[in-house]
Amino acid sequence: MPKENADAKGVEMMNDIRVSEATQGAAKSAGRKRLLQWLHQIVFVGPATFFFILIVLIPFFLGVYYSFTDWNGISRQINFIGIENYTHILTKDPDFRNAFWFTVRFTVVGILLTNLLGFVLAYVLTKPIRTRNMMRTIFFMPNMIGGLLLGFIWQFIFIRGFAAVGEATGIGLFNLPWLGDRATSFWGIVIVFVWQTAGYLMVIYISSLNNIPKDVLESAEIDGANRMQVIRHIILPLVMPAVTICLFLAISWAFKMFDLNLALTAGGPFKATESVALDIYNEAFTNNRLGLGTAKAVIFFIIVAIITTIQVRATKSREVEM
Repeated sequence: MPKENADAKGVEMMNDIRVSEATQGAAKSAGRKRLLQWLHQIVFVGPATFFFILIVLIPFFLGVYYSFTDWNGISRQINFIGIENYTHILTKDPDFRNAFWFTVRFTVVGILLTNLLGFVLAYVLTKPIRTRNMMRTIFFMPNMIGGLLLGFIWQFIFIRGFAAVGEATGIGLFNLPWLGDRATSFWGIVIVFVWQTAGYLMVIYISSLNNIPKDVLESAEIDGANRMQVIRHIILPLVMPAVTICLFLAISWAFKMFDLNLALTAGGPFKATESVALDIYNEAFTNNRLGLGTAKAVIFFIIVAIITTIQVRATKSREVEM
């Protein structure tokens, strides 16, 4: 073999070796990078994922399983009965239907009043008022009080406070049986719910209102738009992302309302104000029919998921870019 060919083959082999070493080095470097990424994910996301699986996913799937059984929540014997719980709820359980109808009515009224009051408070408290920071704090404070404690406080106000005011002033509004009648107890729960949650939504609306460009509002005023036209055609379209969030929160709070219901009326009088959450609680832990209670919870979860998904899609489609 000529010397030149041997030298060329030697150089080619050396180049192949260098390319192979470079490829191996790049592969090792990429492998180390992927390993570091996995370590970072395990360290920072792993604990949260573990506790989410332990606290949320496992109980959720266990609840779905128990909904197909007749378990009473105490005994070790668990009998699989298929969809018998679901058929009983849908065909032979008037308490669940009444509780669901009450919850729907309460949710509709609650989300409308809560969002309306929260937006009005936010609109007023974004104006140059000297005491607006103090007022924001005052309106937000009810959200800091726990639901059960707040319910017992308002129970005392409705029963004792209103009676004393009505006796002193003679105003019939304060002499009504606020927690003892079907109609007034409904509005009593609505009043407390709105009073507790409107301040939280107010903060979200304030943040969104403060992000509206001032020049847009000034241009509308120069063009002769009145206040209602500015609110309807400029402010509302620009705060739709906040509306999406606030509607979602209000719907979820109202549907899941339990502590206020338990503390104020405990579902009375005669289960006229029993929410679905309270009905599920009573079924599972008072009547000791945990299988039936979890079946109600699964149905309730599906309904709320469908409603919130529709709401988010509907409001996000109306959002505009600033």
